[in-house]
Amino acid sequence: MTDVVALKKRIDDSGMTVTYVAEKAGMLRETLYNRMKTGDFKVSEICRLVDVLSLSKKERDEIFFAKKSE
Repeated sequence: MTDVVALKKRIDDSGMTVTYVAEKAGMLRETLYNRMKTGDFKVSEICRLVDVLSLSKKERDEIFFAKKSE
C-alpha cells in the first residue's frame, strides 16, 4: 500500500507542486490527486514518479510498497 503521507512530503521537499509533478509524469493533476486519495498507483505511474522525484530504490519501496500507511 502506498504511504501517501510520505509521497506528499517527498513532493513538498522536492520544491515541486503536485501539478508540476503530475505533468512531468504524464498524468493529469486530477489523476495524481485521485491516486493519492486511494493509494492505488499503476506500475507505469510509479516508474514515472520515481524518475520525476529522483527516488532511490529504498525511497520508492518505502513510499509505494509500504506495509502500512499512516
